[in-house]
Amino acid sequence: MRIDTNTGKDCQVWRFLNDSGEGAMTGYMLFPGVMLLFNDFHMEYFDSAYEPHGNMLAIDHCREGRMEYKAGKDTFSYVTAGDIKLDSRQTHTGRFVFPSGHFHGVTLAFACGRTSTQTKNTAKSGFCGWEGVPTPEDILQKFSVGQYPVVLRGAENLDRIFSQMYQVPEEIRIPYLKAKVIELLLQLQMLKAPEAEDGQLYFHRSQVEKVKAVHNFLMEHMEEAYTQEEMAKRFNIGLTVMKQCHKFIYGETIGEWLTSYRMMRAADMLTDRTDVSVAQVAGTVGYDSASKFAAAFKRSMGQTPTEYRMNRERTHLS
Repeated sequence: MRIDTNTGKDCQVWRFLNDSGEGAMTGYMLFPGVMLLFNDFHMEYFDSAYEPHGNMLAIDHCREGRMEYKAGKDTFSYVTAGDIKLDSRQTHTGRFVFPSGHFHGVTLAFACGRTSTQTKNTAKSGFCGWEGVPTPEDILQKFSVGQYPVVLRGAENLDRIFSQMYQVPEEIRIPYLKAKVIELLLQLQMLKAPEAEDGQLYFHRSQVEKVKAVHNFLMEHMEEAYTQEEMAKRFNIGLTVMKQCHKFIYGETIGEWLTSYRMMRAADMLTDRTDVSVAQVAGTVGYDSASKFAAAFKRSMGQTPTEYRMNRERTHLS
């Protein structure tokens, strides 16, 4: 893992590079002990060596993509677009996986204790002396955030606040983001803490590892036609669990993902291998019928394979 750091007038930028891609975090110090970071990763995984110095609260918003995180001692869960994760960062060392190959969002990091220093000086109760505004410690206690994160799903008001942070004119960026931090803390104060998450929103390590193995196997053998029952038997996992876990990790059913993957690979071949016939492309991506492949390709790409190839050739020549 390669890490580069640049410091500007109002922000600090960390850039990351590994064999799966690249990423960047752009941070703005808004209050003493409070940093906002814009996270943009185009990579499959990120190895974190971060260890907090003292107690902290991190509020993570997912704008796009998916991220795997430890939900318990031997269990994993995933955040997806619109989710808000409340995290003490006690389990933030190790590998974070982005199943979709990218992740975009915002992190608000509060160093507990730093914000209360100003509170004492101003003789007011609340975040940075703002009477009535909850402190990071208040949020940690209210949502019972311990060693492992708490994820808020479907919190539309919180999602709206974060969504308004992404495109702010530079001339008002810092004061605007400060106002949004205050608004976010107030909304968290009014939000009812979840008593228990509905349904199974985590999977055990062994289940996740088996489903990832199924996923990779199908990628490497896309020219072959395996049934999901055969995959469950081959990797010794229940069929229902395999289906549920795959959708939870990757955001798509096995069938949806495999069709999309085959079409993307077919599109690459139609562009890069003009000496290969459409029928040969069909066989390479797992279709024994050129007509069925053409119909599936048109549903996915909006053009027949022949039209797609001709249009790409025209674009290349122009």
